Amino acid sequence: MKYNEIGNTGMKVSELSFGASSLGGVFHSIKEHEAIDAVYTAIDMGINFIDVSPYYGHYKAETVLGKALKEIPRDKYYLSTKVGRYGENGVNLWDYSAKRAQESVYESMERLNIDYIDLINVHDVEFSDMNQVVNETLPALVELREKGIVRHVGITDLQLENLQWVIDRAPEGSIESVLSFCHYCLNDDKLGDYLDYFKSKNIGVINASPLSMGLLSERGVPAWHPAPEALVKACQKAAEYCKEKNYPIEKLAFQYAVSNPEISTTLFSTSNPANVKKSVGYLSEPIDWEMVKAVKEIIGDQQRVWWKNS
Repeated sequence: MKYNEIGNTGMKVSELSFGASSLGGVFHSIKEHEAIDAVYTAIDMGINFIDVSPYYGHYKAETVLGKALKEIPRDKYYLSTKVGRYGENGVNLWDYSAKRAQESVYESMERLNIDYIDLINVHDVEFSDMNQVVNETLPALVELREKGIVRHVGITDLQLENLQWVIDRAPEGSIESVLSFCHYCLNDDKLGDYLDYFKSKNIGVINASPLSMGLLSERGVPAWHPAPEALVKACQKAAEYCKEKNYPIEKLAFQYAVSNPEISTTLFSTSNPANVKKSVGYLSEPIDWEMVKAVKEIIGDQQRVWWKNS
């Protein structure tokens, strides 16, 4: 496992990191004991960065993760969570106010059984009034950073343009990292266009979802996936090609996602310990760039075709 620093934070994190959304049963029902074991397995295999949110499973992911973290020494991992998106009784909620952001930090720490948060993120800024994020949410989190309650502050979004919009308007140094998902994978490498910009602002880059939420898998996309049909079919064709070549598209996708040294880490999510082992194992072999070229050609004009967040 390789380790890279997130921007100038001093956090040296594993190139592959653990996304805890699956612990909230976001994608399918889970067995809690198995999900907790997946966290233990990730730590045992050298993963030292864990990302979660109160939104995932409407607080369930943080609660389950907190049970796992009770048994893991605090110096074994960096913990990232978020503010802004929530939910109760199956209803999604958004609140980017300073008051709710600070309350949420303390609530997350209680659920997670920790006494500080390494990285706190404003979650999916596109759902906010982004002026509020600049003028209210971020200053509230920076205040907690100054008190040592959180160590570092970041922002997340599906749309890279939104990340840049907020960074351009926020006080210098208030944002230390960005998290973008599905934008550095075999079917969409748009994140690469922004890496020089983020570097010029001393902002670290966290990538997420190397399988593009299931597009790049032999199993294929779940029913809820928002990708247009033409893109789904192109990725299915690419997966079939990889299978014929005895090079699973999942393996190629993981290898590609961690291949850019300007990206600090790539998050993947699972509640299955066996999948953790398999995913880490993909990185023990060198990537086949000829396969990357072939897959990108198969996906063809569906490269960088996108969808709206939900």
